[in-house]
Amino acid sequence: MAEITAATVGKLREMTGAGMMDCKKALTESGGDLDKAVDYLRKKGAATASVKAARVAKDGAIAQYISPDGKMGVLVEVNSETDFVARNEIFRAFCDEVAKRFATEANPDLENERQAMVAKIRENIQIARHAKMDVSGNGMIAGYIHTGAKVGVLVEVGAGKAETVAKEEFKQLVKDITLQIAAGHPHAVSREQVPADVVAKERDIAAQSDRLKGKPAQALEKILQGVLDKFYQTYCLVDQGFVKRNSEVSVKEHVAQTAKQLGDEITIRRFVRFQVGEDA
Repeated sequence: MAEITAATVGKLREMTGAGMMDCKKALTESGGDLDKAVDYLRKKGAATASVKAARVAKDGAIAQYISPDGKMGVLVEVNSETDFVARNEIFRAFCDEVAKRFATEANPDLENERQAMVAKIRENIQIARHAKMDVSGNGMIAGYIHTGAKVGVLVEVGAGKAETVAKEEFKQLVKDITLQIAAGHPHAVSREQVPADVVAKERDIAAQSDRLKGKPAQALEKILQGVLDKFYQTYCLVDQGFVKRNSEVSVKEHVAQTAKQLGDEITIRRFVRFQVGEDA
């Protein structure tokens, strides 16, 4: 049996990220063989993962991967049990790797890696959801992770001309749109994308409010339209006040102004916004 030294224990810990006592026990059980000790810890990690799976993973982080050419992007949410772990550099690196795997593989099997992370971090870790976008035609995929990694955004913005996408003004616009989505929390790009039942519900709630009781039909319809307009200004991205210009213009107006400056047509095609712990 090989001698189990502090250096050997330290090397195994560096290789696996497991605790010092776990590494010492693994080496003892494996006769000092590093490879066998790694396998021992992985098996122990899998057992630990199954035990911890019953515990709620309600915290975590959002991570992203954007291809170098801006033609593809991925956003992922990975959950942990505590914010302490969510801020851990090892956990964050795992989140980044998960995003990259979803970007580069069709259906990545990440279960072994997840279980190894559970063994290393000693909390339940769950890959909650992911979204992937590939650009259609001329355009760009961009992402943004807000400070603390609790909110993340992925957006596709299209242009009429290929040369527009390479211009700094377009790139800045796309970046600003990701910040807008993170701050404004819209649910749809435009009014056309809002489900009819959502609009009907908002209209019904407004119509039955006390302040509208007894209003004549003609006045009621005008007031209801005003209420819906205010709803759209919150719910729809292009109707929101553009945060970077203190809401003096809408997002739609700012995009139109930038498009005119560039002599092209610019369209916000789609977006996703993830917030840790929200219902997907």
